[in-house]
Amino acid sequence: MTSMTKTKISTHQLVFAGLCVALTAICSWISIPAPVPFTLQTFAVFFTIGVLGGKAGTLSIIAYILLGAAGVPVFTGFAGGVGVLMGNTGGYILGFLITGLTMWAFENFFGKSSKVFLISAVVGLFFCYLFGTLWFLFLYTRNTGTVSFLTVLGWCVFPFILPDFIKIGLALTISRRVSGAVNRTSF
Repeated sequence: MTSMTKTKISTHQLVFAGLCVALTAICSWISIPAPVPFTLQTFAVFFTIGVLGGKAGTLSIIAYILLGAAGVPVFTGFAGGVGVLMGNTGGYILGFLITGLTMWAFENFFGKSSKVFLISAVVGLFFCYLFGTLWFLFLYTRNTGTVSFLTVLGWCVFPFILPDFIKIGLALTISRRVSGAVNRTSF
């Protein structure tokens, strides 16, 4: 395997980034219907960063969002298109990018330990929730009627906190095992 510099992503990482885009799409299709559906997308985001690291993982998240924006049905409910991103819950999808950037920044400053992963994932999730909730609040209020910030939190965040923390723990555990195998594999 070719050694990677700070400015380049190896072919090896590019292949795994593509696999993580596919995994994120599959995880978005595994859904329990609700106003904001319960999916495994956040698991895939955390797993992607855990396996690929901040830089390649964030690029994988960008690729996922761009595929969906281009109309490829990678979002929940086999949906795709800019309309999904511009909808009430589109801010949470765009928030995945904020999560990736947050985790990348933590990784750059504090390293790649499990403790750093857990803290950065929780902070990244907070920013995803914040951005998505403000997005939802703005669009819902503009299109449907006034609703409080607390009400939107009740719809879109509170029911997801515990499941998302469980997903963070699973992503950490699984990504550490997979990244060990990935790093031992050569092409």
